[in-house]
Amino acid sequence: MTKRRILAAMSGGVDSSVAALLLQREGWEVVGVSMDLYDYSAVTRDREGTCCSLDDLYDARRVCDTLGIPYYVLNLRDEFRREVIDPFVREYAAGRTPNPCILCNEHLKFRALLRKADELGAEGVATGHYAVIRREPDGRCRLFTSPDAGKDQSYFLYSLDSERLRRIRFPVGGMVKEQVRRIALEAGLPVYEKRESQDLCFVTDDSYARFLESRGIREDRGRFVDRDGNFLGNHKGVLHYTVGQRKGLGVASREALYVVAIDAEKNEVVLGSDGETFSDEATVISPSFVAGSPPGTEFRASARIRYHHAGVPCTVRASADRLRVRFDAAQRSVTPGQALVLYDGDEVLGGGWIECAGASRS
Repeated sequence: MTKRRILAAMSGGVDSSVAALLLQREGWEVVGVSMDLYDYSAVTRDREGTCCSLDDLYDARRVCDTLGIPYYVLNLRDEFRREVIDPFVREYAAGRTPNPCILCNEHLKFRALLRKADELGAEGVATGHYAVIRREPDGRCRLFTSPDAGKDQSYFLYSLDSERLRRIRFPVGGMVKEQVRRIALEAGLPVYEKRESQDLCFVTDDSYARFLESRGIREDRGRFVDRDGNFLGNHKGVLHYTVGQRKGLGVASREALYVVAIDAEKNEVVLGSDGETFSDEATVISPSFVAGSPPGTEFRASARIRYHHAGVPCTVRASADRLRVRFDAAQRSVTPGQALVLYDGDEVLGGGWIECAGASRS
């Protein structure tokens, strides 16, 4: 009987390595694939703790050799620049704080790799994400959080609809990290102790501001102001600030000041008290839902406004191109440019990008 073929997206880490191993044990014909996304030839500092480095590609190849499966590296640098880096730069220049990992998942891992799967006659793509896909008898696919709450990555996957989920596998999604490492150790995979990747892969010197300057975004000094436009001091460039920030402002005040808004057009950073960092609603643009459409024009859900946010009950009013999300309790630092993801219990409903936040009722 001919084996079913699947692409395993190999990051060089333990999760994707164990995912490939489990697929092989299930009887799949596994083809290992890594994405070459960025030119690291000029990077001299240690890249440990990031993803997608040259060392990661080497580790991915070692794992594929251990498993005895073919391994390919796809040059996706142009797509990565166009779909991830360029939007990241535009968002920061507009005074927003973007999340490029969501764009990378949507456009590279689950679009470009699915195209490659088609070219190679594979049924789909598997990754080491911590999330759970449930396949219903009617063919629908639903997305749920991982039982390992500390590793759950469902927040980054909200834009995957049921149609794409049919062709995706998360072999370690229902496990906890300790299980995954134990499987890797017992199987003799060379990456069983490898540390987690945490940093942005393309910010190679830990400075967002320097990276953005290298992409032509000027670091112009401007004004700190309060909500009424009163001058509070000078800032060193909006690239250095994000909503909710307190440290590193350099403004003398009897009470603690926080960044409550950024106006890139005026080159102004708005400061206020702790209470002014809270918002009771958010406007969300470019919404998408796993089921293809929202549960209704108005519905209840739980909203996560950033990765690792615990979630807050909310009421959602949906229109064709945006959502109005009203939180049951005001939330700190609802940040334009970040994703807001909606859940029904453990199930991912969908989400979108925060355009703006509304003032707190308090």
